[in-house]
Amino acid sequence: MTNNLKGALLALAAFGVFATSDVIVKLLGGAYSPVQILFFSTLLGFPLTALLLIRDSTAGTLIPVYPGWMLLRTGAVSVTALCIFYAFSVLPLAQVYAVIFAMPLFITVLSIPVLGEQVGPRRWAAVLVGLCGILVVLRPGQTDFQLGHLAAIVGAFFGSFASVIVRRVRAEERSSVIMLYPTLANVLIMGALLPLSYQPMAGRDLMLSAVMAALAWGANLMLIAAYRKGEAVVVAPMQYCQILWATVYGFFFFDEWPDTFTFAGAGIVMVSGIYILGRESQRSDLSNRPVLRTRSRPETGTTLRVSQFLKPHSKGRKAEDPRG
Repeated sequence: MTNNLKGALLALAAFGVFATSDVIVKLLGGAYSPVQILFFSTLLGFPLTALLLIRDSTAGTLIPVYPGWMLLRTGAVSVTALCIFYAFSVLPLAQVYAVIFAMPLFITVLSIPVLGEQVGPRRWAAVLVGLCGILVVLRPGQTDFQLGHLAAIVGAFFGSFASVIVRRVRAEERSSVIMLYPTLANVLIMGALLPLSYQPMAGRDLMLSAVMAALAWGANLMLIAAYRKGEAVVVAPMQYCQILWATVYGFFFFDEWPDTFTFAGAGIVMVSGIYILGRESQRSDLSNRPVLRTRSRPETGTTLRVSQFLKPHSKGRKAEDPRG
């Protein structure tokens, strides 16, 4: 079995575990606010975060080198988390994933003002095609545009913004700083908002919150292993298997079945994303690959970032951009 095949299989399993975690978000979302779900999932996952922070042997303090960028990133992650958790709570799983799949499009566009990168006409065309796919999913004028749809779009956009900022500052910013502040912000901000919507949690639901956090962490560890085994251009597209997991889970747990427009729109977005990945993989300039350098799902501040645990140099491969 080749390393790329091993990486692809690990990624498929990881995104299956991610989808299972998202099912719990949706289950809890029927009884609790996204603020409460996010607060407890972050709080219960914080001990694992603390262990990784302790292991960071990089010299320095927890004071950001780029406080402005870190403030923007922290805010972006908190907005992403709240929006994504809300979207999962109120929308069919497949619709949320179809919108989240637009992240490569947003990353491509945001890399221009944030990173000063150049995007050619072919990648611009792929971005426009992908955005058309989002319109197919949402069908403006034919279906009711819900707050959940807006939340999914905003979450995907700000998740992309947070990832691009990491590429902007990672060469000089410690991994522990990049990871710590969004986690603390989730606990403090969501904790401050919690009294506005708090509902007493049954012991079973509190346990589900812990399971959700553990599944997301386990999935991230599997994804790290996948990227260490296989090339990014092979591993990254495996995220699109989540539309299949969403279909299965939605049918069995929530009596959901994606309509033709959701499947068609998701397919268009997936094709455009894969095309962007393919175009970036062909570039000799390793720094001008914003999508391939982004390893994680939308950041919610509840788990680690995949790219922080990958070496800049991989055996048998060219050196990657140290900004991740």
